[in-house]
Amino acid sequence: MRCPFCGSDNDRVVDSRTSQDGRSVRRRRECESCKKRFTTYEYVEDVSLTIIKNDGRREPFDRQKLQKGIELACNKRPISSKKIASVVDEIEEELQNLSKTEITSKEVGREVMKRLKELDEVAYVRFASVYHKFKDINEFMDELRGLLK
Repeated sequence: MRCPFCGSDNDRVVDSRTSQDGRSVRRRRECESCKKRFTTYEYVEDVSLTIIKNDGRREPFDRQKLQKGIELACNKRPISSKKIASVVDEIEEELQNLSKTEITSKEVGREVMKRLKELDEVAYVRFASVYHKFKDINEFMDELRGLLK
């Protein structure tokens, strides 16, 4: 690691700790040349995900787009933004754990529906109505009956 003070690449690790979120390692280093200390962080590089849309188009996974869809479904519901962010984290982690670089939008939608069903039934129905593209009230009512069972 190159020292930010003198530019030397000769240093030693003084201390290593896992960060609070457990996704990185914080290292305190001391430059062997100038004896100044600095901090570095080490992260696992996430595999970039590609979403395959229903029409066959491919686009990169967009966390903000996922969050916006969930926020829309949870609009005016007693669900904190912290809880929504937590759900988005869980879904993103689940998608990363699939060990695939390409995932269909249907797989993403199913994962969102699973989490929303546990979180809030109204948010679940709102998301389901867009996800399933109900053509009439009967399809919508079938989904509600399934939820009530």
